[in-house]
Amino acid sequence: MTAFVDSDRQAPGLVDKIRSVNWGLVLLLTLISSVGFAVLYSAANGSLQPWAFKSMIRYGVALVLLLVVAVIDIRFWYRAAYPIYLVAGLLLVAVDFKGVRGLGAQRWLELGPISLQPSELMKIGLVMVLARYFSTRTYEEIGRPLQLIYPVLLVLVPAALVMKQPDLGTALMLLLCSGGMFFLAGVRIWKFLLVIAAGGALVPVAWRFLREYQKNRIYTFLNPENDSLGAGYHIMQSKIALGSGGMWGKGFLMGTQSHLNFLPEKQTDFIFTMFAEEFGMAGGLVLLALYTLVFAYGFAIGLRCRNQFGRLLALGVTVNVFLYVFINTAMVMGLIPVVGVPLPLISYGGTAMLTVMFGFGLLISAYIHRDIRINRHGEFEP
Repeated sequence: MTAFVDSDRQAPGLVDKIRSVNWGLVLLLTLISSVGFAVLYSAANGSLQPWAFKSMIRYGVALVLLLVVAVIDIRFWYRAAYPIYLVAGLLLVAVDFKGVRGLGAQRWLELGPISLQPSELMKIGLVMVLARYFSTRTYEEIGRPLQLIYPVLLVLVPAALVMKQPDLGTALMLLLCSGGMFFLAGVRIWKFLLVIAAGGALVPVAWRFLREYQKNRIYTFLNPENDSLGAGYHIMQSKIALGSGGMWGKGFLMGTQSHLNFLPEKQTDFIFTMFAEEFGMAGGLVLLALYTLVFAYGFAIGLRCRNQFGRLLALGVTVNVFLYVFINTAMVMGLIPVVGVPLPLISYGGTAMLTVMFGFGLLISAYIHRDIRINRHGEFEP
């Protein structure tokens, strides 16, 4: 589409913005979410309650949020990056004092009728604040080690707060997504190699600080058959369900491992397993292909942005969603230890749905305002 920057150097008008929304991407997100509704319907043995109907309502609300976020001037999101990060950080601190405990972790805040998981909001807040920071630095400045101290602290503080909950999966996502943004911003490869080497040397120290259940997850990953009725139960049942689905699956509503309740957390972390049991390897590959199209949209939008903030924001959101998909699917296949990471737009969960769609709203905003140039102060440049 053509750029909507007129001779008076104004941002696109509202009508032009609505026309410029990447409706192909919106349709793709709706298609993936519809797969989620169907799987949640099946998880409840052919009932919209208690998961599918609520997920539909949440998606409708999230879709409105996406469109509102998309049409807002990207310079607003540039200025809002630090406030959003700060709010997410304060909510993470509040979890430590007033958080609700569930499944062995204290990760949620009860705000009246709303249950909020601040770590999900931090995933987007961190992408925004890193995009803003690196957009204000030249390539030469990014190459100076001292310039990286501040963004490293921006990453480590929330990661430490999330680890304290404890939530190893989300902390890992924060670190990996931030690492991807550092790379996209132009941080030299040798610095990543140095960090990896230092991290490897600190593994024995970090091991001492892991909770017992986290150590058990790693033991189970290395040898799941060692405790197939205890710590290894989740992954063993997941592998059985995946294998029993075969190439074409057992059919909709016909998954035995899930419907006979052998498969745990079938509506959240292990929902991909349930989908693959009913639709087989072919269905799983089709779903992964849909996600791949989403990633392609995201990277294409990022590469077309003429302002560095929009470019890093779009690429950061895409990397974040990629990590959701990769970690969840690799986990249920036994390729990595079991961690609590949902499958985006498929798994049941309100906060994850809203934050993922908020992120896609930022992605589309970057697309709509791709030809607007932003200086270090968030102002328009001709």
